[in-house]
Amino acid sequence: MGLLGTEPPGPNGGRLPGFLGRQNKYVRMDDGVVPPPEEHESGEAVRAGRSRSRSSTRYVFACSVFASLNSVLLGYDVGVMSGCILFIQRDLHITEVQQEVLVGCLSFVSLLGSLAGGRTSDAVGRKRTIGLAAVVFQAGAVVMTLAPSFRVLMAGRLLAGVGIGFGVMIAPVYIAEISPAVSRGSFTSFPEIFINLGILLGYISNYVFSGLPDHINWRVMLAVGIVPSVSIVFALLVIPESPRWLVVQGRAAEARAVLLRVTDSEEEADERLAEIEAAAVGAASSGETVWRELSRPSPTIRRMLVTGLGIQCFQQITGIDALVYYSPTIFRDAGVTTESQLLLATVAVGFFKTAFIALSIVLIDRVGRKPLLYVSTVGMTVCLVLLAATLWLLAHGAVPKALGVAIAVVAVCGDVAFFSVGIGPVCWVTSSEIFPLRLRSQAAALGAAVNRVTSGTVAMSFLSASRALSVAGAFTVFAAISALSVVFVHRFVPETKGKTLEEIELLFGDGEAEGEKRGEVELGDAEHLVRKG
Repeated sequence: MGLLGTEPPGPNGGRLPGFLGRQNKYVRMDDGVVPPPEEHESGEAVRAGRSRSRSSTRYVFACSVFASLNSVLLGYDVGVMSGCILFIQRDLHITEVQQEVLVGCLSFVSLLGSLAGGRTSDAVGRKRTIGLAAVVFQAGAVVMTLAPSFRVLMAGRLLAGVGIGFGVMIAPVYIAEISPAVSRGSFTSFPEIFINLGILLGYISNYVFSGLPDHINWRVMLAVGIVPSVSIVFALLVIPESPRWLVVQGRAAEARAVLLRVTDSEEEADERLAEIEAAAVGAASSGETVWRELSRPSPTIRRMLVTGLGIQCFQQITGIDALVYYSPTIFRDAGVTTESQLLLATVAVGFFKTAFIALSIVLIDRVGRKPLLYVSTVGMTVCLVLLAATLWLLAHGAVPKALGVAIAVVAVCGDVAFFSVGIGPVCWVTSSEIFPLRLRSQAAALGAAVNRVTSGTVAMSFLSASRALSVAGAFTVFAAISALSVVFVHRFVPETKGKTLEEIELLFGDGEAEGEKRGEVELGDAEHLVRKG
């Protein structure tokens, strides 16, 4: 079975035409001697092509950075609240239940923003939705900063949560739709990088401003979070609209102009435009509404939903937000006593989380999504088991306190590192690239909603669960769920490295007819391909 769009080998040694007739960079090993590539271009033309390639890559890089700025807001809020809650408790005299509600409500409310963001981005565009997310978050942050009571603080947090929901949903979709297939994984991971950067900045803010009076320090910490959203005003002047959204709106000429800036050649831009237009025609010819198709999915769409929603659920239900939100509580349970030591230990967690996400960016388009998921889920499982065992031994006095604290800190840092190198970024990459154009924004919104629900469930129940099961018992449960995530990755997540968004749809097809169309993913073909030259 050949590659998608292939024809029988010709007399030139069996070269394989690529997707939609483009010359493929692979030949079959059984076609005989691999011929050298023909030289049709002068050295000057080659240099010009390379220069344009570098220019388009820099442009997509800049657009991805600007589109990801909203993710800093989510990360900062998550990180800063872990320390703020210590001072808010003393200043506003809130109960443990109110702490859980204050911390966890952001995730539940952000799912409303995520769900609304899908429809909004389809109506007004990806770019304007990014701006709307920043405006809504700014309003919520101002209310939180000036809140005189728990009720007003909650109102501001709910408003900020809606803005975060918009931002979390739209950034991966936008980046996936402007990025070339060869580097889409790296660029689509940018929002996760910025979430981790925001978490680290939140932890640093906790440490820097903790010396201020209790009625001021947490307000300053929250106010600093407004700064990233202000910079988005500049970003909106730089980034273009998504070419796929423009095509759906019947603005093909504008879409082509954008594609010329994000591709290496005019031919590639025209080819991608043809693929997008074909997908848009298929979407327009469908008689079903998007939500009806998602609620009554075909077997192919059902497989996409299982993969997209499942990986979003496992990203959070393995307890990452418990570690991030309540790391001071966890370290206190392990034996760290002073407030400055607690906050400094959380800075170390934020540093590891941010550093290893950078490693993921380098690897995701080189080794692929699935290998990183295997390393991530297995590593997290081991670290969670180690953390649970250490906390249990410390509680029973079975290990020296200094040794137990050191192991607990290493286990927490290891867990966030393995999370950041795999399931953290790959989750968003996968859920933004597996769905067809007609469903992409709404399905991505649904996935973000699932992510926020599981995150909120973990955040709002961790303290109660720890009191009922002990902190060690809670992390034993997280370790068991993490082990299940390894099985899920093996069974339900395909490899999408290097494929266009339109080709990825074929990975989830079924039946002999669809199987013939997706020959590119058959193992038999993969074993017969070598790179030319």
